[in-house]
Amino acid sequence: MDKPPGEELKGEDPGAELAVKVGLRVRAVRSRRGLTRKHLAYHSQVSERYLAQLESGEANISLSLLSRIARALGVRVGEFLPLDEGALALYEPLHELVCTLSPEKQQQAYLLLRNTFNRDRSARRGVALVGLRGAGKSTLGNLLARHYRVPFIRLDEMIAQLSGMDIGELISLRGQEVYRRFELQALEQTIADYRQVVLETGGSLISQWETYSILRDHYYTVWLRALPEDHMRRVMAQGDLRPFAGSTSKAMQDLKLILDEREADYGLADYSLLTSSRSIEECLQELVRSCQPVLTTQDRLPRTD
Repeated sequence: MDKPPGEELKGEDPGAELAVKVGLRVRAVRSRRGLTRKHLAYHSQVSERYLAQLESGEANISLSLLSRIARALGVRVGEFLPLDEGALALYEPLHELVCTLSPEKQQQAYLLLRNTFNRDRSARRGVALVGLRGAGKSTLGNLLARHYRVPFIRLDEMIAQLSGMDIGELISLRGQEVYRRFELQALEQTIADYRQVVLETGGSLISQWETYSILRDHYYTVWLRALPEDHMRRVMAQGDLRPFAGSTSKAMQDLKLILDEREADYGLADYSLLTSSRSIEECLQELVRSCQPVLTTQDRLPRTD
């Protein structure tokens, strides 16, 4: 007579039982982050096939690969390892509930829990604006900083200052990898130098999981969103036609693809604000209300220690 799934693990193969428990935990953390398996594979540089085997308890567990996965998810490796049966049991009801939700609902549940239980607003260094070009980061960021009388910092300007080159020259001459190193260095310097700030980030920062995790740990993050048509119109109004040097329809297709690919990462921000079909004043009022708990603190000046 065949045994129920998992029954043959008990008392026969502790290694297999551990693999199942680790797999459940990896899957639970991934669900909390609102990431697909394909998305996690990209960020961790671990194959999607191995992730599928790991989550189903069928993989040969490698600490090296687990470390990559943990780093991509922004957790410690130990979070994947059950301490004892009692500790694991605490997670089972939540895990079972999460598994019944759609990916969209899983992300909403994660954000609700994170914002309710796991965010120390008093430790925040201010507000960081994320989103693609044309969403309104420069305009609204500058106005928000003026409202709360805090510095407005553009991360690209910090990168240019540190590297001694403008962004286009830096990427062209030294490549994306060097640019990303300066991007992380600029973020760390901003965290060290300012107690309170409104920070404008580049649209692709969210693709660098380590940098994005540090950003979310130290700032209240706001995703400024807009419809693809508004992104394109606003960038063209700024006089920058480089993204649309070829076919406009092809540029729009590319823009929509980028938005789709980055939506899950942008969605990890603390707050989302749609700027399409709204006046600057309306958007600013909502942004001011959202950021009020973070920016109405005493420490507003650059650090001098």
